[in-house]
Amino acid sequence: MYVLRRLPSLLATLFAVSLLTFLMTSLLPGDPALQILGAENATPEAIAAVRADLGLDDPLPVRYLHWIGDALTGDFGRSYRTNEPVSEAIIDRLPVTAEIGILAIIIALLVAIPVGMLSAYRAGTRTDKLISSTSFGLLAVPNFMVAIFLILIFAVWLGVLPATGWVNFTDNPVQNLRSALLPALSLAIAEMAVYTRLLRTDMIGTLQQDFVTMARVKGVSNRRILFRHALRPSSFSLMTVAGVQVGAIIGGSVVIETLFALPGVGRLLLEAVLVRDLLMVQGVALVIAVSYVVVNFTVDILYSYLDPRISHGRSAARV
Repeated sequence: MYVLRRLPSLLATLFAVSLLTFLMTSLLPGDPALQILGAENATPEAIAAVRADLGLDDPLPVRYLHWIGDALTGDFGRSYRTNEPVSEAIIDRLPVTAEIGILAIIIALLVAIPVGMLSAYRAGTRTDKLISSTSFGLLAVPNFMVAIFLILIFAVWLGVLPATGWVNFTDNPVQNLRSALLPALSLAIAEMAVYTRLLRTDMIGTLQQDFVTMARVKGVSNRRILFRHALRPSSFSLMTVAGVQVGAIIGGSVVIETLFALPGVGRLLLEAVLVRDLLMVQGVALVIAVSYVVVNFTVDILYSYLDPRISHGRSAARV
């Protein structure tokens, strides 16, 4: 029932996202037809043909309705640069970006959860101050600088991980992981600093609650208190930020995929923007925006699963 109540909000958000995506790409300055053809081939006849093919002479609302109607059937048009269907280009490259993003989040959580719990458990000690200082330092470093630093250490100096050359998982799972590790780490390091700080703050508050004090009085071990009693109620903010940071990871993938020469959606978007491939830009931007919305909707649903009081509380508020 909670999911059904949230569906109208999801659909309204998706509509707004599609409209804003279309408007932002359509209202860019300059003539897309001229950018597509180039100065040498931009005869009046060729420009008119491209504008007619893209529907650029139609009113903006008509162009949006045609575009969103085709997009709902999976047809984003064809790239003027490569003549490749936009949907096929996205499908071919989406697994690369998805794998890097998911791996980055997994790495960040695997590091941040135990480190954040340790920092909260030892709040105010040297260990906590060291973890906090390190987290602040990592937050100040852009992910492209982290990527360059990791390439220098692991690819140039040690030679244990490749800096370029993507290998598909179906071809060689081990080499695929090796080619994905440095890009994922580049995105994960800043995220693990955010997750660590957030979990530390929430868990310090949780450890001061009465039910934790009662567990300590009963002789429950510290390990059991941390993992069994304190982690779950301290993870709600972490889940929210992890969902929101999906957008940051997707945005960061544009730079990371370019640095590591990865055939992902981020690099595809950058190349399309540079040559003003309008249909490709619109298709990729829409897929990224929809993915972001769907992930955050999923996080909202998980909220109600982890704490049923959320969905019950919202229902009671309407009574």
